[in-house]
Amino acid sequence: MPLQRLLFCTTAGLLLATGCRQSPDSLLQSASIKYEGGDYRGAIADCSKAIRQNPNRAEAYVWRGRARARSGDADGAIGDLDEAIRLNPRTPEAYCNRSVAWQQKGDHESAIRDATEAIRLNPRDFEAYYNRGTSRGVLGDYAGSVADLTEAIRLNPHDDPECYCNRGITYERQGQSKEAIADFTKAIGLRADYAKAYFHRYVLRERLGDYAGAAADSNQVRRINPGAFTAKAKP
Repeated sequence: MPLQRLLFCTTAGLLLATGCRQSPDSLLQSASIKYEGGDYRGAIADCSKAIRQNPNRAEAYVWRGRARARSGDADGAIGDLDEAIRLNPRTPEAYCNRSVAWQQKGDHESAIRDATEAIRLNPRDFEAYYNRGTSRGVLGDYAGSVADLTEAIRLNPHDDPECYCNRGITYERQGQSKEAIADFTKAIGLRADYAKAYFHRYVLRERLGDYAGAAADSNQVRRINPGAFTAKAKP
């Protein structure tokens, strides 16, 4: 075999053996891209590879825990986020994401506790305010829920329809109909196919005697989610 070809084959072999292995940094970058694109399984796989290379990197556990929570594996998420906190107790993202996993398990007291710690570590963490506000609303602390969701809206650089919708639901429960309708309307303006916001505005408008508005909203719910009323379930 000619010397040049031998050198080429040797170099190619080395590249195949060593060059294709991604670094933890590149794996976590890939995981974040996959996560944002909704490929949670792919994000988890990349994080697992990064953890095998460096099992002491808290960020890898945060990303894997976040992806596991999104994929519905609350227990796996909590395990990963526990480890992230053990490695670096001053990681607000770990507490914030663990609060989501607690919410999935129905443990809103723990969700509030973790969200509060995330806020203590990063007072501008709008996601932590959103999580705490949502859990406070579930537990009946409506004033605390409105305060947290209002702060989440103030801090978030991008309008989030879910913040407005959840605050609207809390206003509705407090009997503040005008404020509730305004928030549902804002949420719909941000997301035109937001069946949940249309549904709650429909219920409230019907209760207030605005039957034309209620009918228009119910039609939108049926358009977006045709089985919403026949199944007797909220969108």
